[in-house]
Amino acid sequence: MIAQSRPFGQRYAFVVVAVIFLSLLIAAGLRSAPSVMMLPLEKDFGWRRDVVSLAAAIGIFLYGLTGPFAAALMERIGLRKTVIASLVVMSASTGLSLFMTQSWQLIATWGVFSGVGSGAVATVLGATIVNRWFKTNRGLVMGLMSASSATGLLVFLPFLAWLAQSGGWKPVALVIAIATAALVPLVWLLVPERPSTIGQVRFGAEPDDVPPTPPAAAGNFISHTLGTLREAARTRVFWYLFATFFICGFTTNGLVGTHLIAFCADMGINEIQAAGLLSMMGIFDLIGTTLSGWLTDRFDPRKLLGVYYAIRGLSLIYLPYSGFSATALIIFAIFYGLDWIATVPPTLRLSNEAFGDGKGPLVFGWIVAGHQVGAATAAFFGGAMREFQGSYELAFVIAGMTGIIAACLSLLINTNRPISQPEEQPA
Repeated sequence: MIAQSRPFGQRYAFVVVAVIFLSLLIAAGLRSAPSVMMLPLEKDFGWRRDVVSLAAAIGIFLYGLTGPFAAALMERIGLRKTVIASLVVMSASTGLSLFMTQSWQLIATWGVFSGVGSGAVATVLGATIVNRWFKTNRGLVMGLMSASSATGLLVFLPFLAWLAQSGGWKPVALVIAIATAALVPLVWLLVPERPSTIGQVRFGAEPDDVPPTPPAAAGNFISHTLGTLREAARTRVFWYLFATFFICGFTTNGLVGTHLIAFCADMGINEIQAAGLLSMMGIFDLIGTTLSGWLTDRFDPRKLLGVYYAIRGLSLIYLPYSGFSATALIIFAIFYGLDWIATVPPTLRLSNEAFGDGKGPLVFGWIVAGHQVGAATAAFFGGAMREFQGSYELAFVIAGMTGIIAACLSLLINTNRPISQPEEQPA
């Protein structure tokens, strides 16, 4: 492609970051929407919470599973085309849900199609952008990109909760469909494939430091994606990162993101107030994840992960016994919010250290898939526990205990051994 001039020089990387940040934010808003739609859907159609939770779980699962395939597809057909196609699928699927009358249609639109669409506009996209456009400050930028999910909660949930409470679930679906469609022209106009496309180098690189543009991956991109997984799966570090990120998903958007509003409703707190609690978490996560990126550039990422998971586990164990007073919920929102997605920058750094800048984002995509498998498990688990026991208490305590386990696993990670020397998988 002929290089096209763009303003700002190396700083154009931040224009790309801004557009991708918005895309990640909208995808996060889409994935969090079922939490405010749960009660209106129950009211309009009589669908039980475990049915809505199943649709949310499928969406979260495919959101994660699509990531590594999307990373390989970006290498094959290009990043911009992949992101635009994903935004179109997201907009179409949520728009079609306006006409649903049966629960399988909820699963198809908000589960299958929106899950696949949003999966390409996810954490693995942020990792690809960071590796392509930045040589320095990667941890800080990845922290900002990861914080988009928190900003999605901050910007969308109170508004979506207000829409759901005043107009039902349909205005929520309509807003998400319009917002995703509006991003398509922005991505087409403002996101070049890589710095060399516009005659630039990565931010922080010297003018002559131009990495060679890799050729499009040969062969079937699905085979390439699965082959990379097989290679990574021979290392112990992959399984430790996969397991800790499984727990990360289980304890964040899977349980808290999907069920906190319903849990608060059980305790006599209305939807708008509960969404405000999630928004407060979003504010503190924006701070915490950005700070985590800064810390990741300077300190041992394994120790950071150990601290993050320990704080998260203790926060979740505390919540069911907090009394749900205003003060107790504020304390929970602050500590849990600071920790929500703070695990992403150190996990990406460990993935890059273990597998290199070339394979790192694709392997990280599989690690993120573990995150979403954990989230999907928790989304369904929380709804099933609520229907079975009539309470979310035990579900949150179990999630807190898994956080303590992840803290211990984080300290066992060792990225010094190259991928070419396979390690025995842990039992």
